[in-house]
Amino acid sequence: MKRRNKSSKRINIIISIIILIITGIAGITLKQGTNETSKQKQNKQSENTATGNTVITETTTDLKIYFLDVGQADSILIQNGEKNMLIDAGNNKDGQKLVNYFKSLGINKFDIIVGTHPHEDHIGGLDDIINHFEIGSIYMPKVSTTTVTFEDVLDAISNKNLKVKTPMIGDNFKLGECDFTILSTGTNVDNLNEASIVLKMKFGERAFIFTGDATEKNEKEMLEMDIQADVLKVGHHGSKTSTSEEFLEKVNPTYAIISSEKGNNYEHPHKETLAKLKNKSITIYRTDENGTILIITDGEEIKIQSIKTDTNG
Repeated sequence: MKRRNKSSKRINIIISIIILIITGIAGITLKQGTNETSKQKQNKQSENTATGNTVITETTTDLKIYFLDVGQADSILIQNGEKNMLIDAGNNKDGQKLVNYFKSLGINKFDIIVGTHPHEDHIGGLDDIINHFEIGSIYMPKVSTTTVTFEDVLDAISNKNLKVKTPMIGDNFKLGECDFTILSTGTNVDNLNEASIVLKMKFGERAFIFTGDATEKNEKEMLEMDIQADVLKVGHHGSKTSTSEEFLEKVNPTYAIISSEKGNNYEHPHKETLAKLKNKSITIYRTDENGTILIITDGEEIKIQSIKTDTNG
């Protein structure tokens, strides 16, 4: 009897060991299968899209650029890591909407603000931004106007004891891992568009140019500089007074972004500008057609998506 009991115990132990081994192998196989499925999902999510139907995956080190839908105006949000930068802030009526949107993104501070030139459709909402956020540096050209809009911006700057920095052509500064160069700025009070601050931003292997309302005169002065870029924010909402053939040839962008409003009184973007872009097979994105345009890049691949934002006042 004792021998039989010992044999039975041995058999039970062997069976238990076999079951544990089989269960372990099955678990490993199941885990591998789960990882493969997750990888497939990640690949699908990182698909590039211009329609906004696919969510773009991102990392904390990526560069994000929002060309915000602010109607017949300009406003560009740039984010890299924890750093935030704003180029222009739309019209007066866009100000509070921009504040609300930026707060919804978790923004508390703008490390850099650029008011490209003191036209209402570029600095209209700037006083709201300054009043509601912590501000690092403010760059504006050395021109002034007597408009209420401009005075509101100056009051907001003064109330926070901030100082405006006037950039010079060739000046450099950084935002996170992004390198900026001032390509143009002016002092022409008779044509404030010509006073626009124009910036080139480099991030990894990719470059971007932000033009404000710079004219063909400004573009001609930049032709001897390094102005090649992958993405061009088209000057002056696509007006025929900007985006000369020579400038476009030198920049040689893959993508062009136009900020304008559907049915605007200026008929921006002008058909002449659109024709130049199309003749060079440049992919065009427009806020009047696409809404807010979001670009995400890791410094190599550029992904573009159109999104809906309540930022047009």
